[in-house]
Amino acid sequence: MPDTPDGPWLTIIGFGEDGASGLSSAARAALDKAAFIAGSPRHLALLPALRAETFSWPAPFAEGIPALLARRGMPTVLLASGDPFWFGAGSVVMRHMEAGEWTAHPAPSSFSLAASRLGWPLQEVECHGLHAAPLTRLRSCLVPGRRAILLLRDGRAVPQLAAWLTEQGFGSSTLHVLEALGGPRERIRQCSAERLDIANIAHPVAIGLSVAGGGRTLPRSSGIPDDWFDHDGQITKRPARALTLSALAPRPGEMLWDIGAGSGSVAIEWLLTHGSTRAIAFEADPERAERARANAVRLGADRLTMVAGKVPDVLIGRDPPDAVFIGGGLSQPLLETLFAMPGGRTRLVANAVTLESEALLAQWHAEKGGDLLRIELAQAVPLGTRRGWRSAYPLVQWSVSL
Repeated sequence: MPDTPDGPWLTIIGFGEDGASGLSSAARAALDKAAFIAGSPRHLALLPALRAETFSWPAPFAEGIPALLARRGMPTVLLASGDPFWFGAGSVVMRHMEAGEWTAHPAPSSFSLAASRLGWPLQEVECHGLHAAPLTRLRSCLVPGRRAILLLRDGRAVPQLAAWLTEQGFGSSTLHVLEALGGPRERIRQCSAERLDIANIAHPVAIGLSVAGGGRTLPRSSGIPDDWFDHDGQITKRPARALTLSALAPRPGEMLWDIGAGSGSVAIEWLLTHGSTRAIAFEADPERAERARANAVRLGADRLTMVAGKVPDVLIGRDPPDAVFIGGGLSQPLLETLFAMPGGRTRLVANAVTLESEALLAQWHAEKGGDLLRIELAQAVPLGTRRGWRSAYPLVQWSVSL
């Protein structure tokens, strides 16, 4: 790879509110040698006088990547807040580079500084970078007694956070508003979300959140109650969904295809199992697709990708997933398309409730093997002055590796 004579051409420097005075000798030496220095206007303003050309990084962040890569082979510095590889710019830049092109000098992250100011053990606190992410990412961590540290895009986002927490029933949560940590402008104030009385909040801002209130908490187990989802009746009901997720067996980093997504409940629960999981939901009905997308955003699974179109045509040419769930649209052509996919072993789970679909699964099970499960559920309901059992349609579930 193209390097300067002294090593990698790019140095990523973690920069704090204390400016150049807080840098290590190695980081200061990199600044002195640099021919090109890129960073936010706030960071550049904290630099001493240098001979290097400076570049004010634009927003959105991705728009600055070409200007940085154009300096390949030239001694270059990228200034990033705190630890560049902890919700920072480093991980984004590295997607465009090879090993050996760069080195880094991290500084204490905003999360570390916030935890040290509040006396919170960082390993017990949820950390979220919400500069460009919706507040609904926090939905699963809204549990009374839990703590989180949040990085927000600016001070104007704090009232939005307070309003959203109050709307969710957690208005009595305490907000520790931490401004410009580590520098001369540092300030820490606190209030409750429902009684936010803090103004003129300086950037950069972090929030220490102590959750309190009587709002509804989102379960972490598979098979969350159906009423968490907006739906028109096309939903894999809670007991069947729990069995379906168990059969799909999500693992960190894996991709799911949810075919015939309906309300999106299976794909959303897949995404809620781990922050690195991914999912594509295929739904032919535009209204249902929009409803599934809204459910995903509201429950903190906004990374769900919705694809409109009919299967199997909409699947052709895509990289094989790690798991496939068929909740609707089961057909002979669909199964043929899935079994013809290239690549490694993909886990398939298909649910059927009609006689025709059940017969199709029985046929394929006889040919391909796997596990065929018949699920019969009944729920107690009023029957006159007493109670009786109301049976649901039997569900046949086929699990197999493609």
